[in-house]
Amino acid sequence: MARTQIIGTGSYAPEKVLTNADLEKIVDTTDEWITARTGIRKRRVAAPGEATSDMAVQAARRALEMAGVQPEELGLIVVGTVTPDMPMPSCAAVVQAKLGAKNAFAFDISAACSGSLYALNVADQFIRNGQVKRALVIGAEMLSRAVNWEDRNTCVLFGDAAGAMVLAPTEDAERGLLSTHLYTDGSFADILCIPGGGTSKPTCEAVLKEKLHTLHMNGREVFKFAVRALADSTHTALKANGLHVRDVDHVISHQANIRILEAVLQRLELPVEKCWLNLHEYGNTSSASLPMTLDEANRAGRLKQGDVVAMMAIGAGMTWGSAVMRW
Repeated sequence: MARTQIIGTGSYAPEKVLTNADLEKIVDTTDEWITARTGIRKRRVAAPGEATSDMAVQAARRALEMAGVQPEELGLIVVGTVTPDMPMPSCAAVVQAKLGAKNAFAFDISAACSGSLYALNVADQFIRNGQVKRALVIGAEMLSRAVNWEDRNTCVLFGDAAGAMVLAPTEDAERGLLSTHLYTDGSFADILCIPGGGTSKPTCEAVLKEKLHTLHMNGREVFKFAVRALADSTHTALKANGLHVRDVDHVISHQANIRILEAVLQRLELPVEKCWLNLHEYGNTSSASLPMTLDEANRAGRLKQGDVVAMMAIGAGMTWGSAVMRW
């Protein structure tokens, strides 16, 4: 079977910048408190009337342009998101129409911050088995409309953005996605969730009053789980491909918290310099984080042909995973 290669990357963030100083006027917090605990200094917030699909399309167009691929050449669109434009149809279907990708079948994946890595894994299967020749993977999230802006423990963390990757088959044994490894542990579902608004707690006056339709997080438990899970899954991915941490040239990671990243890299015995960081500029952009980070590193010229790239992400579910590729 052919191996999957990423031939184009793209990203998009809304124009509006919300700084830590701006948040000091909204909730009981300080720039020093946020920066010291998260590494975040700014985040982007979508404009009124802007939807998740709009951000996804912007990132997708940039990725397609880099790849030299026209929308009608796409056979598949997979969007990782937990903040679609509407409950149905999927965000991917809306994106397909806006792009004019009339030959692509399209669907969403709900894995929170792991969404784009899960989507990459799924698209990889279609490329490898020959069913699809060109695939578009997108992570897009608008969590500014899903957080409680009175909760200083969560509202300071998240930003809106989208990232995209165009995939194609390659016969080059020295390039492409080597493997992906995905995991879920639903017994930890309650440590990071939006409890209201679904069939368990349908939207009603009580749900809105108690703000159950917004994001709830047990930060301490998420931290402990994330550090262990990300380090272990990355070791698994490297071992599966006969690689050692010393072989890794770049780390492309979902960026939730600088302390989590530093702890994971320490466990892996990898220098932080190998990890492209943009957390300080965009905050936690959930499923957009991994492809957005990849796009920035790519456009900065950091990724060279044949470089070993380790990817990792973790999100609500809990869901997490890792991947290894040769660029």
